[in-house]
Order: sequence, then structure tokens, then C-alpha cells
Amino acid sequence: MPMATLKEVAEKAGVSQSTVSRLLNDPSFSIKEETKRRVLRVCEELGYRDVFRPALAVLDAPPSGEELQDAYFAELRTILADCAQESGLDHLTFVHSIGELTERADEFDGFVTIGATVFPANDLRALHEALPHGVCIDTNPAPHLFDSVCPDLSQTMLDALDALLASGRRRIAFIGGVGSLMGLHDYPEDIREASFRQWAAHLDLDVDGLVYSRGTFTVESGYEQASRLAADHRDAGTMPDGLIVAADVLAVGVLQALNALHVRVPDELAVVSVNNQSIARYTSPSLSSYAIDQRELARTALATLIDGLRHERKVRRHVLLTTELVARASFAPSSE
Repeated sequence: MPMATLKEVAEKAGVSQSTVSRLLNDPSFSIKEETKRRVLRVCEELGYRDVFRPALAVLDAPPSGEELQDAYFAELRTILADCAQESGLDHLTFVHSIGELTERADEFDGFVTIGATVFPANDLRALHEALPHGVCIDTNPAPHLFDSVCPDLSQTMLDALDALLASGRRRIAFIGGVGSLMGLHDYPEDIREASFRQWAAHLDLDVDGLVYSRGTFTVESGYEQASRLAADHRDAGTMPDGLIVAADVLAVGVLQALNALHVRVPDELAVVSVNNQSIARYTSPSLSSYAIDQRELARTALATLIDGLRHERKVRRHVLLTTELVARASFAPSSE
């Protein structure tokens, strides 16, 4: 395919040939940032020159107030910035509200999101009107508007159930928190709880009375829900022998409660969680947890965003990444 001409670039970008020439060859040339980005994108698209360096924002709006959740997102911020630098991208601009990003949309070509904050549907639609190219990391709030890159938490729930069953556990409980499912609809359960229930039904497991998902994702909530589980089932002789916890931040509280109640982990109750944060190595007992590869999340999100910008892709892309169990003292999977 022959390389595009300066005239073709200018026509597609809606500027004069002299504007294109001066932009590419005169560092002192002054031009509106929005026009500059449009011309450089057309150069990239037509193969005229590899000069497209998109201006990217990060919508950094995680729920706050929980130290362990904050640590997860702090690490993800650092990894995302590192991956952008490794990819030769310009400095990322962090903004902290969807309103701010919408107002500053002219400054950017696209964005990625960090955090599980639930945005109103109207705010998401307004953002899409102003800045159509975005990739949501860890969540999928508007599948028809933006791309997403998420851990495959549904598969993680099945993997956890399979691992517990293979180790001889037959009565398996779940502790989670209030969240939201995919899309612009707000539900009181998140994808981990929904998937646990779905896979348990497919595996003919009776989990009636064994699902606890109240409150937010905090250590305190994990403690309260594990205490409630023990109060409901221990004296009745219906205690589970396996427990899946939706996130490490909850699992820390769960293990604290089980220790206080003298429930022996893993002998009486095997516990497995999700996230594999550094705290998992230091709980008592140490926590078996499914690791989410944050570096792969960040790399895939940036690659997905750049692909959408370069090709003006209209079809939304939703990428799921597998998780891997890091086994510690709270649950030892069968070696078979």
C-alpha cells in the first residue's frame, strides 16, 4: 500500500497542506491542541508518519475510606503510569471526577478509569458525547459506550468452587458485599455473588443460607459477616467446610472473626479469597487468594484504548483476564 500524500492527510484532517507541513516540521508552530491531535491521528491512520502521541486522562475515582482498597488502587495507579511510559505515551493526566473529565474533554483523546465508583447513567452518556474513547479497568459500567478490561471474576468463582470440591469440601459458603452488575443498571449484588450462585446451582450445591453479602467491602464488614455466619450455623451443626470471600479486604476481617471464635482454619473451614494483595501473606493463617495481574490489566487497557483511537473503532471491546490461585495456609488445593 503506497504511503499517503501530504494532500490526503490535509484533506482528511480538514486543514491546509501548509498546516500539516509546519506542524510536522516546525517545533515553534502554534496550533490549537485539538487540531494538532486530529492531524497527528490522521497521519498515523494513513501511515504518513508514526507521530501520533495521544493525550490520555485517567479518571481516578475509587471508593475511599478503606485502607486496603486504597492500597490496591494506589498500586494500580503506579503500574498504569509505568506501562504508559514503557509504551512511549505522554504523561498521563489524573482527574478525580467524571464531571471534571467531561468539562476538560477537549484536552484529551481518550481515557481509562480506575476504581469501582458507580457513576449515574446520564453522567456516563454525557462523558461519551464529549469523549467517546474510554476503557474502564476492573469494571464494566457502560458496555455499549466504553471498552473494558476486567479480571474474569465469574471464572474465578467457578475455579474456587472446583478447587474446594476437589479437596473434599462439600458445604461451601460465600461472603461478599454490595456492588453492581454490568451495565447501567444498579443491582444490590456484584458479579462475584451472582456467579457464585449460578455456578453453585450448576454444580448441584445447596447454598441456601450460606450467602452473606451485606454492606461495603471493608475489614469491618468481613468481620461482621463471618461472625453472623458462625452464629447462624455453628450451634445448629450446619457450618460450612469451605468459604469463598469476594475480596482480600473482606477476608482480613473474616479471618479475624474466625480466630476470635476459635474456628480452626483450614481444618474446620477452608478460606479462599480474591485479589492477592500483599496483606494476604501476613494474615493468620496466611490467606490463599486468586491473584489479579494488575500489570496485564494496565497493559491491555492502554493497548485497547490506542487501538480504538487509531482505528476509530465503533464496536466496543470487553476483555476478560484469568486469575491464578496463590495457595497459602488458609486453603491447600488438592495436588491431584
